[in-house]
Amino acid sequence: MSTIHELRRILRTCRTLAVVGLSPQWHRPSYFAAKYMQEHGYRIVPINPSAPEILGQRSYPSVTAAAQAGEKIDMVDCFRKSADIPPIAEEAMAIGARCLWLQIGVVDEASAAKARAAGLDVVMDRCVKIEHARLFGGLNWAGVDTKVISARRPQQLFY
Repeated sequence: MSTIHELRRILRTCRTLAVVGLSPQWHRPSYFAAKYMQEHGYRIVPINPSAPEILGQRSYPSVTAAAQAGEKIDMVDCFRKSADIPPIAEEAMAIGARCLWLQIGVVDEASAAKARAAGLDVVMDRCVKIEHARLFGGLNWAGVDTKVISARRPQQLFY
């Protein structure tokens, strides 16, 4: 389990994210998370073999292909199911990434142990966007502790 200090350090130092499984569809969680990170100053390297470009960036079929094209990747952020992680973790280690980040619901203890042994930071079962918002002040506080549950945003502040 990563501590708050470790997560902050990772998010401060890993500024180029290869997002494996990044969808070109705006309503998918991978797109939303990558767009948020891009808007907060991170460089996004899309990894999706079926899309030529996502979020204005060239997309690559694999992490290795991106590295061979000259992309310097700090973090490999995985939006893939747990069974798909072992070869992605191997690629992350081979290209010299500093962090392997597995999104919410994605856990692979064996790959995590190998990556840690190779010197990578590993974060599992967490969303990079949620953690960034939580640790660096990006959460929206509208509606917090008002005892009202609504999708509507207030037109004016309550105080």
